[in-house]
Amino acid sequence: QAYLSYSNIDALTHLARKPGWDITKTLDNVRIWTHEEGAVLSFKVEMQVKVPSHVAFSLLSDFSLRQRWDRHFLTCKVLQVVSEEEKIYHVTSAPMTGHQPRDFVILVSQRQPCRPQEPYTVAVRSVTLRAMPPSPEFCRSEILCAGFQIHSKSSSSCTVCYFNQVTSGVMPYLAANLTGSSKSIEDTALECIKFLE
Repeated sequence: QAYLSYSNIDALTHLARKPGWDITKTLDNVRIWTHEEGAVLSFKVEMQVKVPSHVAFSLLSDFSLRQRWDRHFLTCKVLQVVSEEEKIYHVTSAPMTGHQPRDFVILVSQRQPCRPQEPYTVAVRSVTLRAMPPSPEFCRSEILCAGFQIHSKSSSSCTVCYFNQVTSGVMPYLAANLTGSSKSIEDTALECIKFLE
């Protein structure tokens, strides 16, 4: 478990540091970047938020609040509290046209910065839990690596970066998006900012 939690944080830190991110869209306080490596597509959404970084961290690390701003989350319940910094959740998402509704079993690991220049981190990855086997009504999907890094800008503002390494399971939600025919990433980012502020 300790290894899983460490590798969860480590994978997100590694993804955030990768060179070669391309900016695809800039709005007032949202910027969207993509990164392609072989068959893996990652994206980063950078949001400027007018709340202190510790406030954004406490709101974003509690996934039971996620439905309040992310319409892709239909339900989200805690399956296991592993420690103060780790929880395992079961998430279901609304069906896309022509697709079965999806579900995910995820480990959410949160870390406060050790040094002032480091970000707050909320890392997410799929795990398997014997108590929660796949069910026929959902298509069990996998999150390789996702999460938030929250960088303090001032005592009353921060930059929230959301990362997601996209697998085919998440692809239907994003395909329309990255080609520009849907604005769901932007809309979700704006909802997230509204929720945090």
